[in-house]
Amino acid sequence: MSNTITDSSFNFPNQKSVYKGKVREVYNINDEQLVMIATDRLSAFDVVMPKGIPYKGQILNQIATKMMKATEDLVPNWLVATPDPNVAVGHLCEPFKVEMVIRGYMSGHAAREYKAGKRMLCGVPMPESMKENDKFPEPIITPATKAEMGDHDEDISREDILKRGIVSEEDYLVLEDYTRKLFQRGTEIAAERGLILVDTKYEFGKTNDGKIVLIDEIHTPDSSRYFYAEGYQERQDRGEAQKQLSKEFVRQWLISNDFQGLEGQTVPFMSDDYIESVSERYIELYENITGDTFVKGDVSDIQSRIEANVLDYLSNN
Repeated sequence: MSNTITDSSFNFPNQKSVYKGKVREVYNINDEQLVMIATDRLSAFDVVMPKGIPYKGQILNQIATKMMKATEDLVPNWLVATPDPNVAVGHLCEPFKVEMVIRGYMSGHAAREYKAGKRMLCGVPMPESMKENDKFPEPIITPATKAEMGDHDEDISREDILKRGIVSEEDYLVLEDYTRKLFQRGTEIAAERGLILVDTKYEFGKTNDGKIVLIDEIHTPDSSRYFYAEGYQERQDRGEAQKQLSKEFVRQWLISNDFQGLEGQTVPFMSDDYIESVSERYIELYENITGDTFVKGDVSDIQSRIEANVLDYLSNN
């Protein structure tokens, strides 16, 4: 089993604070820069699994940074540099306390709500007579409040976001506009790879000078759901499950083992063989989504590697 990084306790020069999310750890450098480390932690149903997945952090970081560069002409982002396979460095931002979820198809959470008889999601109506994985007439934005580590994100409507003052109306209109533009570009990039971008989430923040920028991850298998385009319609017509590229395979394994993050449920045991299979699946996701061959980073001492690369970057910038 390869070495993984599931926690960090670095002390970089001019470090002010560290924030630990479900998967990423963010170091504030002098209230100017953020050093974001993508760990190998695996989160599902808003619960962090007990074991790390080899190379997962590197995969997420490299997909996210590649996709940010592919969308920076549309939407400004926080990214400045990637000094290590698991690390992104960017501008200090104050994150908005909402995740902008956008859905082109009725899948995952939306499908589960639909099956339960709901026809409204986050204040947005869903048409009658839809089947799971059908395409919506137009993509719908279904925001979620951003949870602290271990808590569940919660659906919220645009109206409630504005009423509760979580985001100002002026800023929220920008978030909606950026979300639609990013999803359209992501859809085009996916189509070039023979994929369908089903749904995804974006997070945004505000820089010290008041600019709204894209932060965190974008179009990764953790934040997005992909289908293979080939055979999509045939599978829908036959009522078959879609062939997916996303973290959904982990969620389905957990559901089959009686775990959905509900109170009183226990995370099922993950054998080394299962962990290795998840790692291999993430590598497959990376190569399908990006079109690049995955090059494994040196994980003989991943903590020291990250520390050395970040220190070298900070001393020279």
